Amino acid sequence: MSREPAGVQEALDRFLALHPKLIDLSLDRLQDLLELLGRPERAMPPAIHVAGTNGKGSTLAFLKAMIEAAGKTAHVYTSPHLVRFAERIQLRGEIITDDHLMDVLSRVQEANNDRPGTFFELTTAAAFIAFSETPADYVLLETGLGGRLDATNILQPEAVALSLISRIGIDHQHFLGDSIEAIAREKAGIFKPGVRALFAPQQDAVRTILLEEADRLGTRALPAPPVTPEVPLGLSGNFQRENAGLAAAAAAELGIDDSSIAAGLAQAQWAARLSPITAGALWQAAGGGRHELRLDGAHNADAGEAIAASLTTGPELTKTGSRPVYLLYGLLETKDAQGFLAPLLPHASRACAVQIPGAAASLSAEDAATAARALGRNDVTTASSLHAGLTEFADAPPGLVLVCGSLYLAGAFLAENQGLAPTADRKAV
Repeated sequence: MSREPAGVQEALDRFLALHPKLIDLSLDRLQDLLELLGRPERAMPPAIHVAGTNGKGSTLAFLKAMIEAAGKTAHVYTSPHLVRFAERIQLRGEIITDDHLMDVLSRVQEANNDRPGTFFELTTAAAFIAFSETPADYVLLETGLGGRLDATNILQPEAVALSLISRIGIDHQHFLGDSIEAIAREKAGIFKPGVRALFAPQQDAVRTILLEEADRLGTRALPAPPVTPEVPLGLSGNFQRENAGLAAAAAAELGIDDSSIAAGLAQAQWAARLSPITAGALWQAAGGGRHELRLDGAHNADAGEAIAASLTTGPELTKTGSRPVYLLYGLLETKDAQGFLAPLLPHASRACAVQIPGAAASLSAEDAATAARALGRNDVTTASSLHAGLTEFADAPPGLVLVCGSLYLAGAFLAENQGLAPTADRKAV
């Protein structure tokens, strides 16, 4: 059963069927489509464009909060969504309405006339129409995958106010290259002549590539330091201090005052980023308050390391060292399961694997557990559902229950926690 309105779901299904590949990185098809649509990307507010492996959405959440604290407005484009597609398109701080979404999807469908195009290209065009027709001060634009050939990189230099690079790690190797240097070059492809670029702390090899590519592409890239530990943040986890620092540096470049930057840092909200869950059906399954329940969409090795570090040093989770941690996880088959689990399992008193409900590319619960067992955790169990997995921990000694492994798992969790049925056969787009 779809959680989308019938017309929206029909349009999204049609878009999914127009190209034999879910992902086919190119700008040519989108260039032609935007020409047919009257070049909406040229009528949008100035864009702040972010690429990176981890932290893109959180960086934009901090920056959005800063912009709004300064009395300005921003549209936001992110992916993937958690529960409903409309989450990907925010207009002046509000999720696009169903009627407005149906309108822009229909206009893209009519202009495209069933020509080949990927789901992300077509939905990006729809977002650009909405952004171009709704006044705002900025568009906060997250790349979908990579940078150089990502659909969001269709913008010309004059349309971009800033280029941002969050933490880069190993992910999506089958599209971006199998080395950290190759991936960094693809991410740096969003740099544009004359457009200031900022980047979060990086490995030395990545930093070198970013500086080289910035010089080659005609701009200057500057490092953005993390915010210090005494600064309050609205998002949990020590790793958020890098994202917050990148956002704060971007806000300063935009001329936002210090008090608005501080307010934005403290007020930022972004779902499934070590988010506390304090009510709902799955909260009840986990013991209804017996444990602290947190949800995170982390899904690669660097993100696993970041969460592991926060379990022991993060101010929001300082009790973790003296209480058990219970890990419930599910992973897509395209991810490095052992790389993600290796830093987390040493902190887990118990761990349970599930298949991601409704996700077409999910590992089975048994395969996800096998990855943990290969790391020496032969005690890892499996469960038939999120509800069943959480029930396993319900009567255990009070501790922290962490649900993580995929944004698609996080979306399924949020839906089920609200009493909604999981989406069937959801594609990783």
